[in-house]
Amino acid sequence: MQTYLLSQQFNARSLAENSTACPANATICSGTSCVLLEDNFNETLSIILSTVLTIMLALVMFSMGCNVEPKKFWGHIKRPWGILVGFLCQFGIMPLTAFLLSLVFNVLPVQAVVVLIMGCCPGGTASNIIAYWVDGDMDLSISMTTCSTLLAMGMMPLCLFVYTKVWTDSNAIVLPYDSIGISLVALVIPVSFGIYVNHRWPSKAKIILKIGSIVGAILIVLIAVVGGILYKGSWIISPKLWIIGTIFPAAGYSLGFFLARIAGLSWHRCRTVSLETGMQNTQLCSTVVQLSFTPEQLELMFTFPLIYSIFQLLFALLILGGYRVYRRHRVKTKTDVEKTEQKEDSKSTSSHAKINGGFVSNETK
Repeated sequence: MQTYLLSQQFNARSLAENSTACPANATICSGTSCVLLEDNFNETLSIILSTVLTIMLALVMFSMGCNVEPKKFWGHIKRPWGILVGFLCQFGIMPLTAFLLSLVFNVLPVQAVVVLIMGCCPGGTASNIIAYWVDGDMDLSISMTTCSTLLAMGMMPLCLFVYTKVWTDSNAIVLPYDSIGISLVALVIPVSFGIYVNHRWPSKAKIILKIGSIVGAILIVLIAVVGGILYKGSWIISPKLWIIGTIFPAAGYSLGFFLARIAGLSWHRCRTVSLETGMQNTQLCSTVVQLSFTPEQLELMFTFPLIYSIFQLLFALLILGGYRVYRRHRVKTKTDVEKTEQKEDSKSTSSHAKINGGFVSNETK
């Protein structure tokens, strides 16, 4: 009898501890790992913020379009060497890298699948904003984002069919073609208006572009913050996924840059291809995951798109900072060299004038 009472007390204490570690309204609960059921406030907040972010994103893409020249944009479409290199990076390098990382770290099958879904997603619109700040080829950047989003309707199922057979049935993965279509429309229409404005009113387009680039930088930070607020999934997941989430975007940036350089693209286009390769559409990945898997499976993979999003943004900011430092140093060095050359020319002219009894013009003083 005493043993039974002690057992009951232990069970009650365990339930009390679990109730404090994990809220009662959690849809998934394993120790301290919880995915919370969305309450009314969270649902309302999600709708409001999604509407605001969609409008902001449309305005940013409109401003990015103001930097696109129709002739150059059409030139990329007619001679799509840069777009083909980007296509190879987006749907060749990224899925293969995801596959190899999953094998090397020997993650669970369901975790390998979420890594592969991320690798098969098209490029994100944030790459256009960062490409502008690193003096990339905006015409190429926008055309690559548009084409990868359009081609994702066929390439995502194909890549997932090829790579996920090792771990799971690819038919179990639901692809939200409506979300891909909405992303495509939200990208193409504002950019088209921006191109038109740049063609008709170039001076006004420059002002819109400057404002839009600042709003875009704010938008990137805002999306990261909103992701942390709305998705209350536990961050206590497998360390392997944290490591993959760190390596994966860095590998995408690096491999995209080197492949573009090997293909003979110019430096500013290499930077563009690099950003388009490493920056994935993480919102699309989250949608695919939530539509395709059970709550028990989501516990093991729910937060990987957020982890990837954090590190892809972090590495993009490091690339931006490094480029800005390099650019400032290069401009400063060029200025110093030009001043030194001018002084040397001035001295040689003055001495030559003294020797020959001539005069020194005001331009050389």
